[in-house]
Amino acid sequence: MINPLNRPYDALIIGGGAAGLMAAGTAAGNGLRVCLVEKNTRPGRKLMITGKGRCNITNNCDVQTFIASIPSNGRFLYSAANRFSPQDTIRFFEELGLPVKTERGNRVFPQSDKAADVVDKLAGFVRDSGADLITGEVKRLILKDHVVFGAELQNGSQVLANSVIVCCGGASYPGTGSTGDGYRLARQAGHTVTQLRPSLVPLTAYGEECRRMMGLSLKNVAVKVWDTVKKKNIYEDFGEMLFTHFGVSGPMILSASAHMGEMSPGRYRVSIDLKPALSPEQLDARIQRDFESNHNKDFSNSLSALLPSKMIPVVVEKSGIPAETKCNQITREMRRAFAGLLKSFEISISGFRPIEEAIVTSGGVKTSEINPKTMESKLVRGLYFAGEVLDVDAYTGGFNLQIAFCTGRLAANSLNRQEENE
Repeated sequence: MINPLNRPYDALIIGGGAAGLMAAGTAAGNGLRVCLVEKNTRPGRKLMITGKGRCNITNNCDVQTFIASIPSNGRFLYSAANRFSPQDTIRFFEELGLPVKTERGNRVFPQSDKAADVVDKLAGFVRDSGADLITGEVKRLILKDHVVFGAELQNGSQVLANSVIVCCGGASYPGTGSTGDGYRLARQAGHTVTQLRPSLVPLTAYGEECRRMMGLSLKNVAVKVWDTVKKKNIYEDFGEMLFTHFGVSGPMILSASAHMGEMSPGRYRVSIDLKPALSPEQLDARIQRDFESNHNKDFSNSLSALLPSKMIPVVVEKSGIPAETKCNQITREMRRAFAGLLKSFEISISGFRPIEEAIVTSGGVKTSEINPKTMESKLVRGLYFAGEVLDVDAYTGGFNLQIAFCTGRLAANSLNRQEENE
């Protein structure tokens, strides 16, 4: 590397999100001269809205489960996850004085249920480490002969450093400052940025059925996603979902979106089992009992014990059974077909909601161009990437923040080895 004596910092961290805060505090804590550049006046803006304002810090699982929860390039993260596991993340925050708790699905939250407490602890971690914080936006990297020397800000000033870690996030929730800057910097350095698409995002649906049920939340239902191109189920889960004016959302739907590749009209169908605890035979017997006890009632007026009221008109219409049909006039074939509808209520998906509404961005800096043991670029010496800017994304449940924390930590700790080798 060219003589670094004229560079005031050992490391420049670009982006003050989860990965950037972890990287800055870790590197400075290791005794390096560190500068963190963040475009917002306060770091951690996106962290403030994660987990519906509660911040799902990580998932209380082992490394193998963590890797298995990352459908995009999970194996790339073996080194990062083994060096800073979900258990290490939990200990890290507890040692900072933030008590945590584990909830359903091994999701880890601060006991206070306040994302602001997580941001405050991370900001304090950086402040106490001695790192400098600059409010500004990076215009370009300073590069020469495949070596990084720092970055130029939009105001024309330069921050010179021996190493640079790009932690700018993805392209989702641009209001928090996550506007795809990292991809622009990666391309400037010659890196490939794979196709970007929304992940962990609500889905739009054809027709008016979902709009008619808007606001209805279903709990304890089972979902399967059928891919008509691959001709197989690509995802199934049990839990909660929500009907909206545009289609479907909720935890299961967000996770399902991570399994969906290229979107084309009608490619995906979501099948909802409204009564997963009952076999088809048990459900048929249950419906038969309901019809017998309401034998003189209209079909549409006999379902209040079986379905949410907002769903009844849609299900009745979808069943093909006239609403005014008396229960004692419904044949066995009609009844069994109706039971089949409840076991497989289908919605045809028309697309993803915009990437701006996604929790994370799928796609990013191509992982084959990054050293997985250090997070350093294979193309530019001294340039590192961490967090959502990389082409790795996971399901809901704290896994994506764990990606940010472990890659940010690994990149920062790798700087020490680089300094020793110079």
